[in-house]
Amino acid sequence: PLLPRNAEMESSVLITNPAALNYADGTILEYGQCGVGAYCLGGCDPLNSHSLDSCVPAPVCNSNDYKFTSLDSVSPNTKYLGDSSTSNWVSSGTPELHDGNVVLTLSEAGESSSGTLLASTSYVWYGKVSAQMKTSRGQGVVTAFILMSDVKDEIDFEFVGTDLETAQSNFYFQGIPDYNNERNLTVKTSTFDDYHNYEIDWSPTQLTWSVDGNVMRTLKRSDTWNATTNQYHYPQTPARVELSLWPAGSSKNGQGTVAWAGGLVNWNAQDPSTVGYYYAMVNDVNVDCYPAPDGVNKTGSKSYVYTAKSGTNDSVAITDDKTVMKSLLGSGTDMNADYPHASASSTAAGAAATSDVATVPGLTGAGPGTNGHPGNNGNDGTTGESSGGSAVSSAAGSSSTGVGGFSQGNSGPSTSKNDATSPKERGLQSSMFAALIAILGLLVL
Repeated sequence: PLLPRNAEMESSVLITNPAALNYADGTILEYGQCGVGAYCLGGCDPLNSHSLDSCVPAPVCNSNDYKFTSLDSVSPNTKYLGDSSTSNWVSSGTPELHDGNVVLTLSEAGESSSGTLLASTSYVWYGKVSAQMKTSRGQGVVTAFILMSDVKDEIDFEFVGTDLETAQSNFYFQGIPDYNNERNLTVKTSTFDDYHNYEIDWSPTQLTWSVDGNVMRTLKRSDTWNATTNQYHYPQTPARVELSLWPAGSSKNGQGTVAWAGGLVNWNAQDPSTVGYYYAMVNDVNVDCYPAPDGVNKTGSKSYVYTAKSGTNDSVAITDDKTVMKSLLGSGTDMNADYPHASASSTAAGAAATSDVATVPGLTGAGPGTNGHPGNNGNDGTTGESSGGSAVSSAAGSSSTGVGGFSQGNSGPSTSKNDATSPKERGLQSSMFAALIAILGLLVL
């Protein structure tokens, strides 16, 4: 049903991969610690950043029925500055449009070689969220519909491409691995051939997973008490809705992850051979927000912020703090940081053109373009959005550091325990390194 990519289209995306931060071991993960720019927006972990306010405040929940009749509401992570009123989704990789669906693509090479991720710009702090979708198929290929908080609370539907009659349900508290949390849910017909409606109903006391209107699993908060930490290991913090397609079967991933995904990705399979990529299709996403928990610290109605290092629901406040940065040099502690104006001095302009401050995962350089590249035309980049450009190899300072797979939590059942280092552990270590590099770059400036 999809049109194959022609050679010209494919060559145009071989230049760089702005999807997310790639590491030598192949891991791609959420942004983690905040330096500047996109690192400080959705996915920024306040508990592991310099301070709780390093991350930009998160836009509050917005009840909506999201149709995909166009990609006008999808903003690439190289341009998004935090305004959820102008974009419903932030993308990395290559989302495409086909017959009223957003198509998540995964190709052997090019911009979607690490997969495609769509993340909602507004957060959900309890609510009912559903996605009507068709998954991908094939060994090593995983489709995901999840809720992911900035402190790594997570609620999952995941679909392994070798098992088209099963939806895997899972949850995590602050990213702590617990391989007893996963449950398989039976889907009556093919997840690839047929649209199904997958629903997460999340309240402060109970969580359910439903398929086509049938509740398939129920988790009560009261059943998640952990006597060791004296906490409920229950997802409880504002989360983004994420839709993704990723190569869990990459040779760069651990053996446990590859085995869970059904083996290595086969690039000679039917879909990449005929269409040019693996794909999943999402027709509709519906978000119904629930009221904030009782006793919440509320001083406004626009954004969520963390007020304590516990990262639990009582550390979240609702405020009127701004969510939009002026440029990709901004952060939660300096929302108005901007690129040096060309008129300031030739020295300042030259410094901007050679800056190595990382602003967007997968790219380096922080000049006047909102795509994370240094500017070379003297534009001042005042608004950020109007001065953006395409990610091209000729842009000074741009880089791509490899091909890998999205880290969607500690994916997979107990076989993942055999990995020398789990994907999430590898991602955390590398994310700390990325944050250090960003901070050093700021000190140089």
